[in-house]
Amino acid sequence: MDLDTHVYIDGFNLYYGLLKGTPHRWLDLERFCDQLLPKNTVRKVYYFTANVDARPQDPDQPIRQQAYLSALATLPRVEVHLGTFMSSIVSQVAVETDPATGRYVKVGGKPVIKIDPATGAPVKVWIQKSEEKGSDVNLAAYLLRDAYRGACKCAVIISNDSDLLTPIRMAKADCGLTIGLVPPRPKGSVELKRLADFKVEPRLHWLKSSQFPDVITTQTGTIHKPTNW
Repeated sequence: MDLDTHVYIDGFNLYYGLLKGTPHRWLDLERFCDQLLPKNTVRKVYYFTANVDARPQDPDQPIRQQAYLSALATLPRVEVHLGTFMSSIVSQVAVETDPATGRYVKVGGKPVIKIDPATGAPVKVWIQKSEEKGSDVNLAAYLLRDAYRGACKCAVIISNDSDLLTPIRMAKADCGLTIGLVPPRPKGSVELKRLADFKVEPRLHWLKSSQFPDVITTQTGTIHKPTNW
């Protein structure tokens, strides 16, 4: 194929779909993309994410993320673009849970709404909801900018987000861009898979062989792989 290619990565989609809970989170994105696309010339890799906050159950989460972003900054073909996290307090309808497992109960494939026996009304609870904002919009914006500028012949999307369908259609129809898809989850968006010109399933051995060294030496110091990664 040997097409000039840009890769657009939804960082949270990649993390939660492919990397969370694995020993492969210290991922060198340049090496990984080169292995995903051996017949393409990968010119640029965009990585879209947002700064995470410390949580009571995981106070070191931002430290690990900053170590990874520092490692990515050593890669000349990688550009990191940050969105934001927004937290709000919202009222949500509660569902019934199984006392033995703690998991929610389903009947006919649907969650069972918890009902107040005194009133017969659904039980509502207040929760803190955190949402990542900006990554999908940023990804779409950079994809379309590159498409209309003719910056690449092929765009490869690492995401399962069906919100990207419209910008991908525009890049294909208006600019003739070849679209590749790397779904982080096997059961990703069916519409995205149909729209892509080709699809690459990420392989475990590519993840294993695309890890940064445990210690990265730079001109200003060293970057260490997080100890629990």
